[in-house]
Amino acid sequence: QVQLVESGGGLVQAGGSLRLSCAASGRTFSSYAMGWFRQAPGKEREFVARINWSGRTFYADSVKGRFTISRDNAKNTVYLQMNSLKPEDTAVYYCAADRDAIPTMRAEEYDYWGQGTQVTVSS
Repeated sequence: QVQLVESGGGLVQAGGSLRLSCAASGRTFSSYAMGWFRQAPGKEREFVARINWSGRTFYADSVKGRFTISRDNAKNTVYLQMNSLKPEDTAVYYCAADRDAIPTMRAEEYDYWGQGTQVTVSS
């Protein structure tokens, strides 16, 4: 069992930056692939980024070059650095853990979820 707790959300102006953190419980954190998803009001949850246990990363086209996912296995924490934020980045951001090493952008493939943190980007 893995418990995930996100933090770092907030209100920021367009062009600004935020860093989200996701703290995980459990001794096997390093063996999980970790992902970030987001869900805007009235929209489906969408993939943002993923990092495998080896550090290999994957990004949605909409955030490539602006967002960076990273992990610190010693701290059981995964991060999402978000730069050049746009109003369309406004959403609740969720951290998720995947026991399977095969990369996927499908939310239903992830096994554990945090409760989310709100990110609001004003124009």
